[in-house]
Amino acid sequence: MALFFFFLLFLVPSSKCVEFKSLHGQHVPRGDVDLLEFPLNLEYFEAELFLYASLGYGLDKVAPNLAMGGPSPVGARAANLGPLLKDIILQFALQEVGHLKAIKKTVKGFPRPLLNLSAASFATVMDKAFGYTLEPPFDPYANDINFLLASYLVPYVGLTGYVGANPKLHGAVSKRLVAGLLGVESGQDAVIRALLYERKAWEVKPYGITVAEFTDRMSELRNKLGHDGLKDEGLVVPPNLGAEGKIKGNVLAGDKYSVAYDRTPEEILRIVYGSGNESVSGGFYPKGGNGRIARSHLWSA
Repeated sequence: MALFFFFLLFLVPSSKCVEFKSLHGQHVPRGDVDLLEFPLNLEYFEAELFLYASLGYGLDKVAPNLAMGGPSPVGARAANLGPLLKDIILQFALQEVGHLKAIKKTVKGFPRPLLNLSAASFATVMDKAFGYTLEPPFDPYANDINFLLASYLVPYVGLTGYVGANPKLHGAVSKRLVAGLLGVESGQDAVIRALLYERKAWEVKPYGITVAEFTDRMSELRNKLGHDGLKDEGLVVPPNLGAEGKIKGNVLAGDKYSVAYDRTPEEILRIVYGSGNESVSGGFYPKGGNGRIARSHLWSA
């Protein structure tokens, strides 16, 4: 009998590899579910920021069912954008709606967390990045440059999370979804960085600080909050940090092999909470993120 149970252990797959058929008809390993749901926190952020900036309203009007009863974002509003950037940001916004649908078609998901997308919330981030209070307070909705700088904060963090999640996934459906999401998030980040790179020497009014320095300070802050070394780079870097260690221009961020950096959910929470601690909510998420991973850290605090 003991021998029978010994062989049975090898025949029963690990719980992480057992597949279940979700309500949406997708076969997803149970161990993949949390990793697929966690990015909803950032996808909600991006969808609301881009929708409000380009249209003046968000998911509650565009696709209310996707919010799943979660509270409306605080402080989001239409941005003062020129025709070209408004068109691009609207494209991004609708792409994010698609991302929310794609994830929820695969796993159940969770309600939209409370998001603080007020100008004051972004101003706090910029003040932390520079180590002093900017006067007047930074307003992400004021003009094209300010909104591009605010947008610099968003897709890049998401794409590093997808890079970090990919090797931990077991199922083909999961890997295909994350690869597809990563492709578009990376594209959004590339567009934002390219538009900023074209203007890297411009001074952000009225601060007298260049666009390049803004991106550098923001990247330094994210590295500091993440607590896991260099995973973020501005638009201009020392040549030894550029591609092949030979160039200062850094329109795309990557490691010494020009491969995208990765981040864990914990690193991402430390950054978006602005606290440097995955168990201390705040920043853009006053009550913390949703889903098992984010809530587990808050419960343990």
